[in-house]
Amino acid sequence: MADAVSFSFSDTIAGYVVRFDSGARLLRLKTSDGREFDISLAGDPSAELVRNLDEPYIDASGHIDEMLSPGRFLFVHGIHYPEHGGRFDAKRLVFLGRGAEDYRFEEGSWWIKQIESLADFYKRAQFGDGPVDFTEYRTEIRLGGDKTASHVQETDTISRLVYGMASAYLLTGKDEYLEVAERGTEYLRKHMRVVDGEEDVVFWYHGISVDGDSERKLFTSEFSDDYDAIPMYEQIYALAGPIQTYRVTGDVRIKNDADATIRLFDKFFFDPEQGGYYSHIDPILFSADHESLGENAERKNWNSVGDHAPAYLINLYLATGEQKYADFLEYTFDTIADRFPDYKNSPFVQERFMRDWSHDKAHSWQQDRAVVGHNLKIAWNLMRMNSLKAKPAYEELARKIGEMMPAVGSDVQRGGWYDVVERVKQGDQETYRFAWHDRKAWWQQEQAILAYLILNGTVGGDANLREARQAQAFYNTFFLDHDEGAVYFNVLAGGTPYLLGTERLKGSHSMSMYHSAELCYLAAVYNNLLINGREMDFHFQPDPTGLPDRILRVSPDLLPAGAVRIASVEIDEKPYTDFDAEALTVRLPDVQSRVRVKVRLRPTAKK
Repeated sequence: MADAVSFSFSDTIAGYVVRFDSGARLLRLKTSDGREFDISLAGDPSAELVRNLDEPYIDASGHIDEMLSPGRFLFVHGIHYPEHGGRFDAKRLVFLGRGAEDYRFEEGSWWIKQIESLADFYKRAQFGDGPVDFTEYRTEIRLGGDKTASHVQETDTISRLVYGMASAYLLTGKDEYLEVAERGTEYLRKHMRVVDGEEDVVFWYHGISVDGDSERKLFTSEFSDDYDAIPMYEQIYALAGPIQTYRVTGDVRIKNDADATIRLFDKFFFDPEQGGYYSHIDPILFSADHESLGENAERKNWNSVGDHAPAYLINLYLATGEQKYADFLEYTFDTIADRFPDYKNSPFVQERFMRDWSHDKAHSWQQDRAVVGHNLKIAWNLMRMNSLKAKPAYEELARKIGEMMPAVGSDVQRGGWYDVVERVKQGDQETYRFAWHDRKAWWQQEQAILAYLILNGTVGGDANLREARQAQAFYNTFFLDHDEGAVYFNVLAGGTPYLLGTERLKGSHSMSMYHSAELCYLAAVYNNLLINGREMDFHFQPDPTGLPDRILRVSPDLLPAGAVRIASVEIDEKPYTDFDAEALTVRLPDVQSRVRVKVRLRPTAKK
């Protein structure tokens, strides 16, 4: 195999400085798994500081020698030449902070500024400089923010945009973001919601096709995996944006929709005999076993069982504190902890199941393959749930995933996290094979960042902090589109944006504003409140008459009990003192109109 690398190629190395010989212009880097590389800087490479969206280029080319201090983490992009056993010439260096121990994405305002930029991009892309009119909304958005010829409005992508705007309001208090969230929620309720009075449930259309002043309802999914069926995940994500908006406004109509949709899940998707939730039902009989569903009949998967929690259920509990939602969450995570691990056969969880929970290893594209991000998503959400109701099984599984995943799901040479891999090695294979490619998707970087941030913020550990920093470094270095705005869908293994097909788009069936905004919101929460001991402000605009006992619940996420407390409250820009600092609740004044609430949360101790 010596000839296999007898050619030049460009690549990226992520690592920690071992030493730098300024005279010889030779840098030695150590990767996260301990391998060392010699890198030549003789060709005068450029150097820069990582920058946030809307920040200008920050040149560091004149500071290379003084910045290459031992222990510093950085990215080096260069060219491999197959001479003298291999030579790597650096062409571009990216530093993560000005000091060796500085990581810019740990700045208190980094993620808040990023979500503002995202919100501005998507607001401009969908509505231009005019009023917020959701008849103009389109699912498909090109790289620069302009719309394609497609006139489809998918329910889930509107909901995901709404989620992003509501999250941006929570962090910034800017009314323009809440306006988009509320108008989008109203549009969903008016155009995509179906109230079935006979069954006492609500379900949601896949979307509508708009042609001038007329619209055509799209009842069943148009997406290839779910075509002509009602998939559970589309019903789940229809709630994501409205429920995040509900956290801000307390609009009881949104809660009523959520309760009616949960009744839909329990009546038609729930399996009362074997447990869990089916992934699809047919559109006529609302049956999970109808033959028209084909390979989706009587199937269960991660999306139908686990996605309730991050998409809407945790946020619904945070907004209400109601025990029935806590019970639903506990059932969800008990099922995950019991059914998904498969460590006798693979380091990856099992994601697809038959009705009896036997493994479905022949389903469509997934076969016996692992979505790396789903493993990380499970670890992240288990640790959230563990703060609500601690169970050894939750923490043990989260820790196990956190410890196992870097070696099998991350790129230990370039940084970042892979997409889909084979769950089992075949024959004499030493590494888990990629299903199709070695590209890296933006949403899977999010799951890695949040998993390791919350692990570090709750159970500690240098390894968790290192993984969190490395994942944040890769995302902020390579996924931010500094030319057009927002973030890229996919990058190549070395970090170069991949801009072909639907992966060129900033809006599609798979991408709106949800994952990038969720990352900003929770990375800010975990970095500031759990890890770095910084206060944070959160903004709400509720009508006190719609909240039981006028109680506004302001916990930003499921955090360890006692980790944060209310430091101060302002209502309509005036100090306000009727709050329970430890319970994270504010008793609103007895007024008949909405009030503006700003709550400052203070960590009780720095880890």
